[in-house]
Amino acid sequence: MNEPLRRPDLPASVPLVVYVTDRREFGLGEPEAAARLLQTIENAARAGVDAVQIREKDLTTRAMLELAGAAVSRAAESKILVNDRLDVALASGAAGVHLGAESVGVRDVVAFRAAGRAPADFLIGRSCHSLDEAIAAERDAADYLFFGPVFATPSKARFGPPQGIPHLARVCRSVRIPVLAIGGITLENAGSCVAAGAAGVAAIRLFQQAGDLNPILRELKQQL
Repeated sequence: MNEPLRRPDLPASVPLVVYVTDRREFGLGEPEAAARLLQTIENAARAGVDAVQIREKDLTTRAMLELAGAAVSRAAESKILVNDRLDVALASGAAGVHLGAESVGVRDVVAFRAAGRAPADFLIGRSCHSLDEAIAAERDAADYLFFGPVFATPSKARFGPPQGIPHLARVCRSVRIPVLAIGGITLENAGSCVAAGAAGVAAIRLFQQAGDLNPILRELKQQL
């Protein structure tokens, strides 16, 4: 299986780990939250995450561009992905863009890349909440997908009840591109996602609520 998110210094046998950002969970005002977020991104990259998805949907274009550019510069060990904003991803030098249901379509971004308007290795990901969406993402040539919420989590409550491990396993069996489990991921349940066929896991709180990310990443990589 091709796993384009993987850090080049990690063997293919080690599952993928992605940090998804949400500075609002820090409970700080601006600019403290922005500074804390950038430091957490840098720490996560150094600790060993394969990629960081910058998911700050409420930021202005200028603020998002500044954050993404700083993340690319300070977290060079990991691939930086920008949520929704293809323009910001390209302008900041990010490794790719992560698309949601309300974003521009995967097929359109793939055509954009094929026309030479984005680097040939520019990554295109998609968030999926059903088997049909996952199959469509693969058909449209997405490089990878997130599937969830697998477990209960406040950040994904609007997408309905948890999908559960059986549904995750069905998605993983049905597509050939890497599937990363998201939604309520913890050190205790991450292994069950990989056992179900996921290429790895993606999480917000698991990384943002930790003081030291090194033991968390070490345990994740060892147990997955």
